[in-house]
Amino acid sequence: MSEPPAARTRSLPLDEATDRQLLAAHVAGDRDAFRVLFHRHHNHLWQLALRTCRTSEDAADCLQDALLSAHRNAAAFRGDAEVRSWLHRIVVNACLDRMRRNKSRYSISLSDETVAEPADERDDIAHREMSMVVDAALFGLPDDQRAALVAIDMEGYTVAEAARLLGVAEGTIKSRCSRGRKRLQQELEFLQDPGNRK
Repeated sequence: MSEPPAARTRSLPLDEATDRQLLAAHVAGDRDAFRVLFHRHHNHLWQLALRTCRTSEDAADCLQDALLSAHRNAAAFRGDAEVRSWLHRIVVNACLDRMRRNKSRYSISLSDETVAEPADERDDIAHREMSMVVDAALFGLPDDQRAALVAIDMEGYTVAEAARLLGVAEGTIKSRCSRGRKRLQQELEFLQDPGNRK
């Protein structure tokens, strides 16, 4: 079995190629290029899916759907953004699509896989509890506000970058973040001391 033409004419090792070169090689038929691109950005994309979805199962499904979409539609990449940003947007869209589909049938998984085992006896319980409180508050936000906050406050994107990623105007990102932060603050106050709310 002969190698695909893209692999035979490869001018540099895939692990030294830029993201754009990897995507172009994939489109040209290189069977390994997309795998290298995926491994390069896997951790970032997985954390993004986890922060955007309600469960690790949904995050895994969304990441798989997003990467299949990116693999199939790589030729449509216009090059007007970084490849990582293009992948980011595909993952966020896959997560938002799943959350819309799940709205009417949302349930919490009780499988042992969703319960994190403590790393050792010295785990900081207060830190874990605060993390759970923040997660609960974050997932209490509307999907569009959560996606905007994840992009800006957790991923560190600028307003302009987040607007491009989510396909909305910059003003929309600002208002979603503002409303989301205000609601998040209220939820955090309530979750930390439910007796405060009458």
